[in-house]
Amino acid sequence: MTDAATPLADITESDPVDEDDAPALAGRLSNWSAALVPGLIGLSAAVGSLVLGIGSPAEPGPGLWPLIISVVIIAGSVLLMLKGPRAHGAEKFTGSSRPVLLGVLTIIGFIVALPTVGFEIPTLLLCFAWLYFLGRERLRLSIITSLVTTVLFYALFIMVLRVPLPRLF
Repeated sequence: MTDAATPLADITESDPVDEDDAPALAGRLSNWSAALVPGLIGLSAAVGSLVLGIGSPAEPGPGLWPLIISVVIIAGSVLLMLKGPRAHGAEKFTGSSRPVLLGVLTIIGFIVALPTVGFEIPTLLLCFAWLYFLGRERLRLSIITSLVTTVLFYALFIMVLRVPLPRLF
């Protein structure tokens, strides 16, 4: 058992520096950063909510609901930081993740266009883009559904609820 090759083989097999540690460390760092980024976004949104003013339960201010959502995001981020390293069912970003990125980009475009163009055109374009490009629906269905959705949103938010949204019409 004390062969000349055996001690050398035992040393290399039981060496504490494992080559598989680098991917594991990268995985832990990516899990941690994936939890940190939403936490920082939630923290900045919470600060913005406090600036808006939260009011009281009897008379809520404009920052109350954003603050509640921010606290939920922060709590989820902390939970992900604590539980994330033990989670093994995460999905890798691949080509199939592209629709999610495009969905986020279209919402950002909607937010940017809303104050300058108004409510109607960005809503129509967002609905159409989500249905036709992301949902791969037929052209006629996408056009009709986008028009009906925009009219219903206009009726609900502008006419019924009287939300002061920038609008074209």
